[in-house]
Order: sequence, then structure tokens, then C-alpha cells
Amino acid sequence: MISLSRRLLAEGLGSLLLAATVVGSGVMAEHLSQGNGAVALLANTGATVAVLATLIALLGPVSGAHFNPAVSAIEAVRGRLPARTALAYCAVQVLGCCAGALLAHAMFQLPFIQASTHVRTGASQWLSEGVATCGLLLVVLGHRRSEDAPWMIAAWIGAAYWFTASTSFANPAITMARSLTNTFSGIRPVDVPGFIASQAVGAGAALCIARVLWPGSGRADAGNANALYSVKRSA
Repeated sequence: MISLSRRLLAEGLGSLLLAATVVGSGVMAEHLSQGNGAVALLANTGATVAVLATLIALLGPVSGAHFNPAVSAIEAVRGRLPARTALAYCAVQVLGCCAGALLAHAMFQLPFIQASTHVRTGASQWLSEGVATCGLLLVVLGHRRSEDAPWMIAAWIGAAYWFTASTSFANPAITMARSLTNTFSGIRPVDVPGFIASQAVGAGAALCIARVLWPGSGRADAGNANALYSVKRSA
């Protein structure tokens, strides 16, 4: 059995590198795109998809590679992760993502502490976050083989960058971290609660849908450290 400290290290490291990639690639894309928003978003998407697939494949066998409080919370609701462990996961995910945003600032010689002024609010944005998070959790809950998790999850996020109005944050920890950067990927701190609430609704909807689509598995062993990375045939 993998120790909790090793799992938390994996979750914190993965969250840090994921956020650093999202923020850092946004900075680089904005610098190089010469004002072309489509090119900047394409570059930001490509980097995020690549690092997400890599981190899930690398760290999945250690912690399950959640990097997302919505995922950890749903796994706790399903009995696949003890509640205390889920809370610890969520804490290191938030801390890791926030540290990743600051790391990106340091790498690009930007002011270390920032607050975003990028407006992201309104019904279309909230609906988009609900849809993006629901789809992500359906992939997490429904993928059949552990080796499919990296590409399926990364592919969903990459697609949702483009078909949602919010560009698919789908992650409360990333959302909080992105409020700390006044760059391409930022979100105003005042807009964060609306995004997180929408993500929670989307995650809950995914759990309900998954129970209909893939019924009958029952509760998994709550001591299974790699629940997310194991075969998902039902919820």
C-alpha cells in the first residue's frame, strides 16, 4: 500500500506542474501570438493537453492523479477514497495549483503576486463550467482501462477548451490559482465562486448520470489508493 505522504506529494507535484503549464503557456502564447487570440488559445490548449496526459500517466499509479478537488470529492462520495484522505488531497491540490501559478510568474519574470482583472462571469460561463466538469467526471468515472485515462481525460479538456465559453477550467483548484495571475489564463477573484459552484453542480450531475450508465459495481475498497487509476466500469 502506498503511503499517504507519497500520494500527497504526487498530488501536490502534479497540481503544481499542471497550473504552471496552464499559466506559463498562456504567458508564452500571449507574447508570441501578436494579439491573435485564436493562436494563443491553441498554444495554451496544446501545452495543457500534453502535460495533463503526461502527469496522469506518470503519477496515476502513485496517487490516482486527481489534481482536482471535484474528482477527489466524487471519489469520496463513491466510497473509493476515505473522507480524510479526500480532504488532504483537496488541500494539497489547491496549494499546488497556487504555487504553480507563482512558479510561472517567476519563470517569466512577472510580478510574483497578482490579482486577475480578466472578467469571466454570467450564465453562459457558468453553464460552460458545468458542462465541462460534468464531461470530465464522466470520463473519469466511465473509462474502462487505466491506460485510457491519460489520453481520454486530456482529450476531453482539450476539446472543451474550444467548445465551451469558459475555456473549460473544470477544476476548483485551477480556478483559484488562475485568480492569482493577471495574464492570458486569469480569472477575477470575484468570479471564482460562480465557477466553483458550477463545477460542483457539473460533478454532481456526472455522478448521477454515471450511476445510470454504469450501474452495479457497488462501493470500491475505500483503502484503494489508486481508485481513479483503476478500471472504471460503473459508478
